[in-house]
Amino acid sequence: MNLSGNHAALYRANLHLRTASRVLVRLGEFHAENFEQLQSRASLLAWEKFLTPGCAVDLRVTCHKSRLYHSGAVAERIVNAIGDRLRQPPNVQKADEESDEQGAQLVVVRLMHDVCTISIDSSGALLHRRGYRLATAKAPLRETLAAGLLLASGWDAQADAPPPLLDPFCGSGAIPIEAALMARQIAPGRRRRFAFMDWPDFDATLWQSLLDEADEHVQQRSAQLADGLIIQASDRDAGAIASAQANAARAGVASDIEFTCRAVSAIEPPSTPGYLVANPPYGQRIRNGSDLRNLYAQLGKVLRSRCPGWQVAILGSDQVALGQIGLRLDTELALVNGGIHVVVARGVVGAAR
Repeated sequence: MNLSGNHAALYRANLHLRTASRVLVRLGEFHAENFEQLQSRASLLAWEKFLTPGCAVDLRVTCHKSRLYHSGAVAERIVNAIGDRLRQPPNVQKADEESDEQGAQLVVVRLMHDVCTISIDSSGALLHRRGYRLATAKAPLRETLAAGLLLASGWDAQADAPPPLLDPFCGSGAIPIEAALMARQIAPGRRRRFAFMDWPDFDATLWQSLLDEADEHVQQRSAQLADGLIIQASDRDAGAIASAQANAARAGVASDIEFTCRAVSAIEPPSTPGYLVANPPYGQRIRNGSDLRNLYAQLGKVLRSRCPGWQVAILGSDQVALGQIGLRLDTELALVNGGIHVVVARGVVGAAR
C-alpha cells in the first residue's frame, strides 16, 4: 500500500496500524544502468534526514531484471553514496527485526528494470512486536495476524457492546489480547519504540501530542464500555494460560479477558451468540494426523451443542481436518503463517451445509 503524508501521518501509521509489518519511507527513485550512476545518483538523496554520520545501517538489497544484478556490489555502492553525502561512511550491521531493542537502521534497496528505489524503514522492530508479549507458548501467533483474523471474522470491536468472543486455543493470548486492545481502541504501538525516534528530524513534541491524543480516545472509549467486555480464552496447557495472563497484564487488558485452563470439550460459552475466533493446532503441530482430525471433530461437536448461531473464524492449514468440524466453511481467504500456507475458515454454526 502506498500512502503520502507528513510527519504526523507517519507517526500515526506506526502507532495505530494493527496488521502491517513495517512502514517504509520512500527516500528516492532513479534510473541506474551501471555502478557509477548508482553511486552518484544515490549520493544526491537526502540521507541526512534519516541517518547521522557513522551510524549503524543494514542494507537489504534485491535485484530483478536489471543490468546491476549483484546485490552485494549494489549494497557496497549505496554505502559509499551514504558516506559521500554524510562525509563519513555508515557502520554496516545486521538488523534484528525480531528484537525489541533498537539496532541498525534498515535501508531497503530495490532494483527492477534498471530503476533503483530506496526506502528507509521507520518502524524498527516489526510492528507485530507490540511490547506486551514477553511470554510465549508453542507456535505463537503473530499479533498482526491475530488482529487480521479478528477483522476477517467480522467481530465488531467498535460496537457500543461488542459481541461475546471465544478462543478455546488461546496459547499465549494473541487473539483475545488483540481483541481487547481493538475494543478499547488502545493503539497497538503505544508501548514500544520506533526507528523514526532516532532520526535527526524526529519531532518529540509532535509524538507526545499523538500519544496524548491516543490516550484520550482510550478514556472516551472506556466510558462507552462501562459494562465491560465478554472475552473468554482457554487452553488445555496450564503454562500457556500463565503466559497469556502475564501478557494480558502487560497489555493493560487483563480485566477484560476471562482465562481458564481447560480442554475444548469443557468450554462454557455465554448464552448470547457471539464469535469463536481461534488458531487451533495444525498438522505440523500434532504428530499424529488422526489426533488432529479427532480434535477438529470434537471442536465441531462442541460448537453444534453449545454455540448455536455463533460466527466462526478458524485459522487452519489442513482442509481434511477443517472438514471434520462439520460446518459449512468459506475458505477463500488464504495467507501464509510462519511459512505455512493457511486459510481463514469462516461460517455460522447451524447453517446448512
